[in-house]
Amino acid sequence: MTRTATIARKTGETDIQLTLNLDGDGGGTRASGIGFLDHMLDLLAKHALIDLDVKAKGDLHVDDHHTAEDIGIALGQAMHEALGNRAGIRRYGHFTLPMDECLVTAAVDLGGRYAFEYHAPIAAAKIGTFDSELVEHFWQSFAANSHSNLHVVLHHGRNSHHIAECVFKATARAIRMAAESDPRSDAIPSTKGVL
Repeated sequence: MTRTATIARKTGETDIQLTLNLDGDGGGTRASGIGFLDHMLDLLAKHALIDLDVKAKGDLHVDDHHTAEDIGIALGQAMHEALGNRAGIRRYGHFTLPMDECLVTAAVDLGGRYAFEYHAPIAAAKIGTFDSELVEHFWQSFAANSHSNLHVVLHHGRNSHHIAECVFKATARAIRMAAESDPRSDAIPSTKGVL
């Protein structure tokens, strides 16, 4: 069974085309129009071992908010669709990732219910020209639309770019673990029998 999805999301603010393959190798192209976000999406694809193609046109003359948000929404929708009924996945994933002076833990439950706890503040308002608050907003949009429970905690870190990278890498690794096939079971990973 292929675990892929393609999402087309067009609003008055953005036009997003996104394709996801959960069993990839980090391939694909990212063209959001936001250089820093493309860098983060590259990290996400590589560390989650997913193929991810993103093509976006957004109202960047306003700011990066709508584009980052809508890519998070589309990625979450694609994850939800590609997982199907979630039979045979590990469901839970967690990763604590060190990067230079930063340490971030991400934990995810791909169990079909939304919750989001984010405790990874970035002191600087901007990372280059990118609003640093959009790191949190991207992941909130992803969690809500993938029907996932996602927790992110920054234990320590100072450099804004490093913190954002650490968040994306740790969350990618947690998603990779949770979405992987469980070699011991092809059942739906819940006592309810459904997710």
